[in-house]
Amino acid sequence: MPQQTIGLLVMAYGTPTSPDAIESFYTHIRHGQKPSDALLQDLKDRYRAIGGISPLARITTAQADALTAALNARGDGPSFKPYIGLKHAQPFIEDAVAAMHRDGITQALALALTPYDGNASVQDYGARAQAAATRLGGPEIMPVSGWYRQQKFVRYWAGQIAAAFATIPVDDIRTTAVIFSAHSLPKSMPSAIGHYRRQLEESAQSIAQAAQLGHYVTAWQSAGKTADAWLGPDIRELTRDLYRRGGYRTFVYCPTGFVADHLEVLYDLDIECRAVVNELGGRYIRPAMPNAAPLFIDGLADAAMDALAQALAVPA
Repeated sequence: MPQQTIGLLVMAYGTPTSPDAIESFYTHIRHGQKPSDALLQDLKDRYRAIGGISPLARITTAQADALTAALNARGDGPSFKPYIGLKHAQPFIEDAVAAMHRDGITQALALALTPYDGNASVQDYGARAQAAATRLGGPEIMPVSGWYRQQKFVRYWAGQIAAAFATIPVDDIRTTAVIFSAHSLPKSMPSAIGHYRRQLEESAQSIAQAAQLGHYVTAWQSAGKTADAWLGPDIRELTRDLYRRGGYRTFVYCPTGFVADHLEVLYDLDIECRAVVNELGGRYIRPAMPNAAPLFIDGLADAAMDALAQALAVPA
């Protein structure tokens, strides 16, 4: 009997793959409304500051390939075939679902490469995949969610924090602050101050316990340039507050709401937050992102297999 092939739909935000694609990418994020010249130039300048373009597209492909290999190495059972679907760039999520349908895939795991899925922005990934599958008459979409709770994800970040602390002089540990962060959202979004916030706090607590941290804080970063109020505290303002009121001098930034090196990490933290720390005369540390690290990928594989087992156990 031939081995069943299950689709592995790996979904991510997407990124322009060349400077010429920045405007169309930004326009898509803005629901078809072109950015002003000033906003467009600001974004181009940010990409230029991190080397011209983001490494996210390359990393997303590496993550999808590594996850597929990890799943297929687990022995007996179905084989997995990867498909990448992006929210704001080609191939779009709908393109990936259509490709699975053409390939005769009847069941597919759908995993978004964003840990905290408790907000409408992230939930849109799965909704778009399901809507496309419904229009086409397949495949069956089996979501992989809540994977930030996987122990290997927790262990990855705890290990990175331990490595960071190993570089800090013993006398400076007392004045070291660990800051866990995720992408801010407009407060007008229904779940911006509810489930999403709780996911960051729950995750931070689990990682802090594994790393045996006595003190840590959570913050929000990368707020959009809009008139809306965004979820806070803003990570830069919190850094200043920790320095002035708390006496902290070393800052370890753990952007656990992201899983790859990209603009929100390489610019918003490594350039903007570093500038704040330098201005204060402090020490800036940002541990390595998960990217395609084996422990992180193995944790995603655990989550995928758990989701598959749960889906197959539920009667149709």
